[in-house]
Amino acid sequence: MNQFDTPLYDKLVQFAKQDPISFHVPGHKHGKLFEEESFFRTAALLDQTELTGLDDLHAPEGVIAEAQELAASYFGAKHTRFLVSGSTVGNVAMILGSIKKNEIVLVQRNCHKSILNGLELAGAKPVFLAPAYDKEKERYTHPRKDTIQKAIQRYPEAKALILTYPDYFGSVFDLKEIVEMAHASRVPVLVDEAHGVHLKTAKTLPLSALEAGADVVVQSAHKMAPAFTMSSYLHLNSQIISIASIDRYLRMLQSSSPSYLLLASLDTARKYLATRTAEDMNKLHTAVEAFRKLLSASDLWEVESQDGDWLKIVLRVGQGYQPRQLANMLESSGIYPELVTDRHILLVHGLEILSEDNLDRVRTAIEDMKEPASISPVQAAHLFSEPIQELAVSYAEMEEQQPVFINWDEAVGCIAAESIIPYPPGIPVLAKGEIVTKQHVEMIQLWKNSSISFQNEHIEEGMLTYRGTNEGELF
Repeated sequence: MNQFDTPLYDKLVQFAKQDPISFHVPGHKHGKLFEEESFFRTAALLDQTELTGLDDLHAPEGVIAEAQELAASYFGAKHTRFLVSGSTVGNVAMILGSIKKNEIVLVQRNCHKSILNGLELAGAKPVFLAPAYDKEKERYTHPRKDTIQKAIQRYPEAKALILTYPDYFGSVFDLKEIVEMAHASRVPVLVDEAHGVHLKTAKTLPLSALEAGADVVVQSAHKMAPAFTMSSYLHLNSQIISIASIDRYLRMLQSSSPSYLLLASLDTARKYLATRTAEDMNKLHTAVEAFRKLLSASDLWEVESQDGDWLKIVLRVGQGYQPRQLANMLESSGIYPELVTDRHILLVHGLEILSEDNLDRVRTAIEDMKEPASISPVQAAHLFSEPIQELAVSYAEMEEQQPVFINWDEAVGCIAAESIIPYPPGIPVLAKGEIVTKQHVEMIQLWKNSSISFQNEHIEEGMLTYRGTNEGELF
């Protein structure tokens, strides 16, 4: 297949050039209802609907089918599906399409909230695999190999292993070995690869999840490739899981009127990735290393060494400083990082080399940064006491209970009736159905004090819980 082709995008452009008369939705009528100088006016020319020749995402036979086949060919999948509701809908659909009610699933605990939401909707019985804590990086990474091995042995009836690869910071592990281990026990591997759509573009980048043999993989095209926000791919390459089952849920969960702008951007993003040359990526790698050296000039942070995705640049802030203060200084110069934690600032480098003007802006911003007021160093709490852990109570049991609001000083020992989610990255520090521990409360307080945002109401005062005991009993 010719990876320079963009059949869906080309068809939309051809359609727009006909200057068609619209007696159909959408209501902007090919952009004519927007003002002459509006940015929307041009974009709207590609914002079409399921007209003759433009195909149908939910029953593709023409240009959408062709675009999906081109993507499957490039990424190395048997089937690829375009997603217009982000990796969230892909994660939920792959779970619902693979797991039935009350079936046991092995799940990496530091997963995205969409994984937990999918498990709850499926009525599954998750067994959480705690990530290891990397003392040098000062953060959790991924479950150890022996943890996964013990879980597979302890739960031979498990219907899937769900992993995140790479993580938000670009860290990876030997996924190929884990997949082979799981497959030896007939356990399919589902991977949230939201941050890895670009991994096939260079041999110096980590192996992609599909190359490692994963059964179902979900990728966010908009995170690293030039696609619009909410554009993602779902790939299936499995002998165990049926694409028909996943398609069924995608038809339920995705809009019946999908955005052709998003679909076209998935078509062109695949072309962009597939046509990067080794020379392109070698030049980019050299430029990123030079940028990391530029960042290393500051004494306010340490640029973390990267043995995974070298397009992720992690600044580990000195113990006496608050990362949010330093991020605010960068933002005041028009430089916006992706993520700020209690210890790190994450910069996501794009797939194109930064211009000299932008490099000069970063250099000047660093030189102009004033040393912030020092703070007392705080040791982060260690959250996971057990490497393999089930929920204290099942999702079904929680459905029968009425949650109550509890202040933080009363929460320890209760069962969480909601997930507590810092955002970004959208990974719950406390999952619904877990027993609230002293370490949970300490970590939440630390992150609140570090000006980290949460997707929870009343986070300052407390949380919704089911009253319980340390044994996880509801009453």
